[in-house]
Amino acid sequence: MAEENWHQARLIPTSGISGADEQERRATSALLAVMSSVREFGGAITKPLGAHAGNVETYIEVPFTLGTQRLFPDGLVRVTRGAKVWTALVEVKTGVNSLRAEQLENYLDIAREQGFDAVLTISNEIPPVAGQHPTAVDKRKLKKVGLHHLSWSQVLCEAVMQKEHRGVADPDQAWILGELIRYLEHPRSGALEFSDMGDDWVSVRNAVVAGTLRPNDKTAPGVAARWDALLRFVSLQLGRRLGQEVTPVLSRREQAEPAQRLQNVLAELLGTGTMSGAVRVPDTVGAINVVADLRAGQIICHVDLDAPKEGRPKTRVNWLLRQLSAAPDQVRVEAFVAHSRGPGTAELLGAVRADPAVLIADPAKELRAFRVALTAPLGQKRGRGRGAFIDSVSDAVETFYRDIVQHLKAWRAAPPPMRHEAALAVEPVGSLASTAFSSQDGAEAEPSAPE
Repeated sequence: MAEENWHQARLIPTSGISGADEQERRATSALLAVMSSVREFGGAITKPLGAHAGNVETYIEVPFTLGTQRLFPDGLVRVTRGAKVWTALVEVKTGVNSLRAEQLENYLDIAREQGFDAVLTISNEIPPVAGQHPTAVDKRKLKKVGLHHLSWSQVLCEAVMQKEHRGVADPDQAWILGELIRYLEHPRSGALEFSDMGDDWVSVRNAVVAGTLRPNDKTAPGVAARWDALLRFVSLQLGRRLGQEVTPVLSRREQAEPAQRLQNVLAELLGTGTMSGAVRVPDTVGAINVVADLRAGQIICHVDLDAPKEGRPKTRVNWLLRQLSAAPDQVRVEAFVAHSRGPGTAELLGAVRADPAVLIADPAKELRAFRVALTAPLGQKRGRGRGAFIDSVSDAVETFYRDIVQHLKAWRAAPPPMRHEAALAVEPVGSLASTAFSSQDGAEAEPSAPE
């Protein structure tokens, strides 16, 4: 009997999902069940929300009464350790469904009345700034109850990192976590990845190319917000593959004031037709800077690193070339000299390999830093797939990290050598000569004083 068409039985099947309600209910039950079954994964999800380490219990569709209403949050998570208890209500959305402010405010009221600690929401919405909730609620309701959000992309990333990189002690629990990963990665689960730049993407992109985008355009802020959400999604994707927490880079002011970050992206989009940002991978030479140039139709990724602090300019260029031995010739390399504010010299890597001196404008000046950049075509479509903007950004960042960033190391000075206490022949002068070792032995003799 042929077995090539047989389907292996799965712990969490995707078959039989008849609609949005069934999709949401199954995703909620699967996630919460695995959180309580796999101790390491349950802790990885709840600890960043403020929960202490302990036993994780999970429930679905727990009924509560609020005034005259009978409400059923999608789930409840309780972490206990001795007398300490941390409890959170859970609201889940799958597919393109969005969270509703009225519903969340009701759950915040229930949590306050019941003495619970938090309300956790899970959906495919990715807020532009980490820690920011995608749904605006009455801030007065947050005085005693925390409101937290996880995207399904973040949940999937956390599951993969726990299983593949951090590890799960019990083999059976590791298999259970793997079944959750299989389920969330299936298109029918409703746990979609970042898949759309929004309804206004095409009109904004065309206006930028034509030079007709205006400051009062009401469609541009939505595209700017989705750009930052895309960078967060790219960070999660790259972190999932590396087993490290990759994070977008924001200034202190942008972290404290998310609206400021949006204004910065809008100003750049209006002024130069570009949107930029950066992501940081732990233990790399620098942040990966990403620029989407809508007018030129290009994605540019670059990283900056300090040049060695010793050696001739050509020696410093060769130090960089050795680290870029596997990089393609189309990579652009820039060199900057000390005490200079203007642009540095720039050439393609192929030309620098043939003659390192092309990066040296003045041999008398000290090379201070290098910039290594890679350019890729910018996708035009708003969704996912071939020729899509989202995939072009994600592919460009992963390619840049794989071919360049992971091979770069910061320069470190060699440790100073230890001086040997060699016996030196000393001609005694009368009876006052000393044969004891001195740090000045072997040094150049000082010039004698004039007679």
